[in-house]
Amino acid sequence: MTPAVAIIGGTGLTALDTLRITRRETLSTPYGEPSSPLIHGELGGRAVAFLARHGQHHTLPPHKINYRANLWALHRIGVKRIIAVAAVGGIRDDMAPGVLAFPDQLVDYTWGRHCTFFEDNLSHVTHIDFTEPYCPELRARLIEAARALNLEARESCAYAAMQGPRLETAAEIRKLERDGCDIVGMTGMPEAALARELGLRYAACAVVANRAAGKAAGEISMAEIERNLQSGMARVKALLTHVIAMLDERESRN
Repeated sequence: MTPAVAIIGGTGLTALDTLRITRRETLSTPYGEPSSPLIHGELGGRAVAFLARHGQHHTLPPHKINYRANLWALHRIGVKRIIAVAAVGGIRDDMAPGVLAFPDQLVDYTWGRHCTFFEDNLSHVTHIDFTEPYCPELRARLIEAARALNLEARESCAYAAMQGPRLETAAEIRKLERDGCDIVGMTGMPEAALARELGLRYAACAVVANRAAGKAAGEISMAEIERNLQSGMARVKALLTHVIAMLDERESRN
């Protein structure tokens, strides 16, 4: 059965223990190997595929992820919708650790990544419309599910995609804030644009893992991030089960 939706898991979500696994699939692509095998299973009564963005053991840093292979593999198995889970830093004052956020805009500060499928042996140049980088309908479903579960979530925000793998300086965060960014991560691009090139409906569920650099006293510790992600990802798992159960068959295939 073709999965109704794919979930891309980021930091803190390399596996989905709420997924009833039916099989694992290893795909080769024209762009190399995906980050991990595709895990097929059932969640919320629907067929779902899961892919670990950073690899099964979280060994791939953001700038080394093969985004093209990941998106091509999901497209190849017939997925039409993707929910991308990611850990982020909170820039805006109300982006406290543990809060969920559903970005509706992004700003790309990455460089040197393979960012398009349309670059070789072209019969014509292709430009995608990227005015609204996230699927409004899928975002609306995420928001509806968060409200139903009484989860604290921010329903509109701008995601800053940084190169990584280091965290940002306080001055960089001040610049991102002046640029209108509310959260900061390292994997939002080119993932969102590649999904658009393939005609996939793509939305992000971000978990604020920490206050961004300079937004709280002292250094940012990985122990703090891990603690916040442990509780935040538990809410994400509940959200995913709820939102996928909401997708009817017609909606899932369009």
